[in-house]
Amino acid sequence: MITLADIRQTGERIAPYVRRTPLVANATLTRELGVAVFLKQELFQKTGCFKPRGAFNQILAIPPEERHRGVVAVSGGNAAQGVAYASRALGVRALICMPETTPTNYINATRGYGAEIDFAPNVTEAIARFEAFARQGWHAVHPFDSPYLMMGTGTIGLEILEDLPEVTDVFVSIGGGGLISGITTALKALKPEVRMWGVETAGSDTMGQALKAGHVVHITPRSLAKTLGSPYVAEAALALMQKHLHQHVLVTDREAFDAEVFLLERAKLLTELAASCTLAAARKVKEQFEPDSRVVLLLCGGNASLDNLVEYRRLLAEAG
Repeated sequence: MITLADIRQTGERIAPYVRRTPLVANATLTRELGVAVFLKQELFQKTGCFKPRGAFNQILAIPPEERHRGVVAVSGGNAAQGVAYASRALGVRALICMPETTPTNYINATRGYGAEIDFAPNVTEAIARFEAFARQGWHAVHPFDSPYLMMGTGTIGLEILEDLPEVTDVFVSIGGGGLISGITTALKALKPEVRMWGVETAGSDTMGQALKAGHVVHITPRSLAKTLGSPYVAEAALALMQKHLHQHVLVTDREAFDAEVFLLERAKLLTELAASCTLAAARKVKEQFEPDSRVVLLLCGGNASLDNLVEYRRLLAEAG
């Protein structure tokens, strides 16, 4: 398991390469939910998502004399851009294994950062190709199941507590579990009474199913929140959630989309469904807040395009 000391050292290591993102109070949501609400705007991180924190830390952990072998990653979303950006900044060759269904905006952004792309028919095959390249000598940079990645995401927790020592509740979305694992480790070490809320969208509830089963399960993700589309969660993430998660909250794609539209229209923030789902979750459980609660919603990424929003609206309308 990673430690607070690991996270603090990581913060110093990656500081030259990543942004400290703002934590901003939102008056409209404070009125709606009846408690003080703050938005941790990680969508303003470089590449538009939290992923560079873990990508830089994983690559920096590779001995300099070994980096000539290049790094390989697997992603149909934000991890691809994070690894591509970090690799370019550090002068390392990057190869990203992607499913052919990856949205065009993610493909273009990944190529724009200088990475090579290896396409596979689906997520399962992309993972298999990623593992094969790693066996051939490429350094594997995992999208969620790596202690170095979790140390990187833990720096978000440090920032939240430094900016809002009074924080009582933190909502974090879950894909493979690397994001919430790092944040939880940092916050629970420094302020054990903070309540951690893990959020997933229906159809991509890998953590929810694992918590019920008591072990990691594999699924075929079906949610519109593609960046939450991990087929399983990390063992370490499940263990941390079993110990520290206050509550798992499942929201629908429609609820996440409604929250996405709200954040765009009222907070002027274009987020992904993987980020707006934290607002949908807070709305669902608002009766559990106390008058003096200080609630943080992590907006983990903003790599959504106009085409994405139009498509979501069409699909949800067709679904009734």
